[in-house]
Amino acid sequence: MNTIVAPATAQGRSAIAVIRLSGPESLTVAAKIVEGGLRPAPRKASLKTIINRDGEVLDRALVTYFNGPDSFTGEDVVEISCHGSPIVLRQILDRVLELGVRLAEAGEFTLRALANQKLNLSQAEAIRDLIDARSSVAAKQAVRQLGGELSGRLAPLKERLLEIIVLLESALEFVEDDLPATDAAQVAQDLSSMMSDLDQLAETFSLGHLLTDGIKVAIIGPPNVGKSSLFNSLLGIDRAIVTNIPGTTRDSISEQISFAGVPVSLIDTAGVRDAGDAIEIIGIERTRQAVADADLALVVLDGSITLSENDWRVVDQLDSTPAVIAINKQDLCSFMNPFGNAYDGKTVVQVSALTGSGLAELRTAILQPFNSATTDSAGLLITNARHYDLLRRAVAELGSSLQCLHEEASEELVLVGLHNALRNLGEITGETTAEDILNRIFATFCIGK
Repeated sequence: MNTIVAPATAQGRSAIAVIRLSGPESLTVAAKIVEGGLRPAPRKASLKTIINRDGEVLDRALVTYFNGPDSFTGEDVVEISCHGSPIVLRQILDRVLELGVRLAEAGEFTLRALANQKLNLSQAEAIRDLIDARSSVAAKQAVRQLGGELSGRLAPLKERLLEIIVLLESALEFVEDDLPATDAAQVAQDLSSMMSDLDQLAETFSLGHLLTDGIKVAIIGPPNVGKSSLFNSLLGIDRAIVTNIPGTTRDSISEQISFAGVPVSLIDTAGVRDAGDAIEIIGIERTRQAVADADLALVVLDGSITLSENDWRVVDQLDSTPAVIAINKQDLCSFMNPFGNAYDGKTVVQVSALTGSGLAELRTAILQPFNSATTDSAGLLITNARHYDLLRRAVAELGSSLQCLHEEASEELVLVGLHNALRNLGEITGETTAEDILNRIFATFCIGK
């Protein structure tokens, strides 16, 4: 395998930049760019002068050698911690590339760690999730998976599944009669138990994906109730245009923000009413789509006037969508709240987009339906859509085998679903993952990781 190199730190100016080499020629190449050569002790940083091919000094840097297989990738690794000037970084990289080293592709260091069995695929994906984490809770979930908690949960299930496969394969190969009734009953019980365990794990994705994707909140309501003003107030900037003309917002506007460390995507939408022109009709249709795609609807109503029939229609058409009702314009003397603290199971918050009154309570109310996912007390959550899909497939395959067992079908038919389920679970941790799937996964990593 050839030697690769890449910056391991983000682009731009910084105090320190790290260049990482991995492969059989790492130490040899590093010695050629260090004045006086390099004979480092493993895991000990040494201050060295980095030179170009003409012997000119490029920088003074810390050089650390990690000997394989006791390194992140399982290969010989050299890390050069130089000053964080993009020019210095580029010059050192160019010198290393001149010596026959190849620039690493996205995620290639982690891919090599996977190939050398330094970690499994779910742990490798956890590294990406940890880098991309937008909240402390998301980071802690990634650390749990990086520590192998997900693969640890799956290991006993896969072991029992293998035992069942061996039992059925043996019955198929060596016994003329069908599987004994007692064994069949135990297998059916074990399959039901496995399906329940995998189902419970998969169901955590409904909350777990919020940590990576963020909570989508669609701000909806009639025209001119202060939706855009509230949108701007929650963001802390004047992002949306605000006027006293009904229908000012014609298209949805979205922005990312964090509430108590939790990523939230706020979507300001067009006012819901009987539209007056073709453009507004399109805007209102997009509002409906935004609500359908949202995790929560924030319904904004004008508390300074009596609610109209259209206002009530907006509230009552939410169906099963989780929602919070914000009664705006609390600062006005004519303000009134016809709902109290709750309406039809939905939390009601009194706010003023103008003064900021009630915004803290509103943020708390928005997060409340997702508290089990956004607190440190949450258990292991499935945050990866690929893992969720494979868990669901595994449950379906086990269900198919269980049905065959109940119908007293041959062991051959029962085994089809069991083998498929085992392959699905193996794809989560990487034992049975096809190369093209691996390439797609690691293409989402950053260069140098």
